[in-house]
Amino acid sequence: MSPFAIKPLDDTPQIRSGLGELLIETVASGGSVGFVHPLLFDDACVFWKDSLGSAARGERVVLGAFDGEALIGTVTLVLKLPPNQPHRAEIAKMMTRVSHRHRGAATALMRAAEQLAVAHGRTLLVLDTAVEDGAAPLYEKLGFQLTGIIPDYALKPHGGLTGTMVYWKRIGAVAIPSS
Repeated sequence: MSPFAIKPLDDTPQIRSGLGELLIETVASGGSVGFVHPLLFDDACVFWKDSLGSAARGERVVLGAFDGEALIGTVTLVLKLPPNQPHRAEIAKMMTRVSHRHRGAATALMRAAEQLAVAHGRTLLVLDTAVEDGAAPLYEKLGFQLTGIIPDYALKPHGGLTGTMVYWKRIGAVAIPSS
């Protein structure tokens, strides 16, 4: 059992601030999560306000990992996808504070996201991670399968290009397609 409490997050000033700080720290330490360094606090908070608004509409779930009262990690389960993809969900914005890496928070977040995806009737999870300094070992340990690598997919936070590794995992009861 994880020593970290995992729970869905609501849009409060305290949560938005904690997520903003986590995003800035992740980008500053080289995490490829869609932003470049330096990331301004206001920009990080605007991103999280939009993401948490989407969660309030049921389009995604933003999970937080807490060590006591401190928000030390997050992952987003994206549920709103095109109409021809009601069976799948995407994992996005997996981040853990540098001080809490390799202590089980990311694993606990991913397991909780997978359970939520199953509860929402999803049978397939997909995600991507940077080739350089990404979380591929974590995802592979959790049973995700590598589909392939797209070269030069995104800018690294401190400059230069990195490829992305695309992963998938079957979850829950796999639906039988109708003929």
